Amino acid sequence: MAQLELLDVGHCYVPGEGEDRWALKPLTVTFEAGKTYALVGPSGCGKTTLLNILSGLVSPTRGRVLFDGADMTRRSTRERNIAQVFQFPVIYTSMTVYQNLAFPLECRNWDSRRIDAKVRTVAEALGLGDRLKEPARKLNADDKQLISLGRGLVRDDVAALLMDEPLTVIDPQLKFSLRRRIREISEQFRPTVIYVTHDQYEAMSFVEELLVMKDGQVMQQGTPEELFESPRSAYVGYFIGSPSMNFLDVTQDGSGVWLAGQRLAMSWQPPAARVPAEASGAGAAQAGVLQAGIRPEYVRLASAPGPNTFPARLQAVRDHGPLRVLHVEIGGQRLALKLAREAGVPHGDTLLVELPRAKVLPYVGGQLATVVAG
Repeated sequence: MAQLELLDVGHCYVPGEGEDRWALKPLTVTFEAGKTYALVGPSGCGKTTLLNILSGLVSPTRGRVLFDGADMTRRSTRERNIAQVFQFPVIYTSMTVYQNLAFPLECRNWDSRRIDAKVRTVAEALGLGDRLKEPARKLNADDKQLISLGRGLVRDDVAALLMDEPLTVIDPQLKFSLRRRIREISEQFRPTVIYVTHDQYEAMSFVEELLVMKDGQVMQQGTPEELFESPRSAYVGYFIGSPSMNFLDVTQDGSGVWLAGQRLAMSWQPPAARVPAEASGAGAAQAGVLQAGIRPEYVRLASAPGPNTFPARLQAVRDHGPLRVLHVEIGGQRLALKLAREAGVPHGDTLLVELPRAKVLPYVGGQLATVVAG
């Protein structure tokens, strides 16, 4: 497996368009060998364009693509030794499971004993060890997708495994088990995996790092925990998590930060930035509306007034299985909080909520602020 690098890579599908309208704005990203990444974001944000540039299906308008330091920008997909798994399983239905997995190795003239050993190792990891003799046409969609994945894993020369929304056509009841299987396989074989999806839960369930994209830019790159705990923009806060992060307009003066006429304390030391300069507005003065961001998971019901507690009016209760999501109003602003089912629903429509100081993050103009008094 290889380390993949994009150096100042950008792409425009319509010649002559301004850079602000490019499908992929120029960016520099490194995908380390043996790690699992996900590209997440809404349709049209540039995920598939980035993936196709890595695979060689698209030649970038500008920039270079390196595999282990070698320039592959104008090399074909075949020369890059990329394995790809698409939305719809691509297998040979006239072959058995064994023959499908063995075919890439036969094309590379491996000897039969080596082929057999590798096929059986990968098949066991995929949970297909006892089905090698079955015709592939009789398999269901998730097993066919596992074969597509297995054809990339059997090869020793694969630079990276690229997966473009591979669970789209899988039955919802089967997605959980297939995500678990993909994670186990990634941990066992340690391929360089770059996984495209619009489903944040699908990505966060097994990848080591996510790249959240919007309008052809990488807005933030980091571990699932980093993106959940410290989203560097309101966009990332909205995109990661369900319900999304709460953002409340607050005011600031010489004595502190205020929400609904009460003081709101914040205590937070920003980590080192891991967001491209073109997406962060780095170097520019922060300006705009000041907001306090907090995840619904961290908002608490309070039994008595105290620091960072605010009176709220209950507006709605949504059932989320083991959890209930309460929608409340504080000073005319909506706030969501998660409540364990066993905790029960509060009586009446007036309650107190606490916003724990350590979990309240400051945002200015939609970007995570570096300095806020309080």
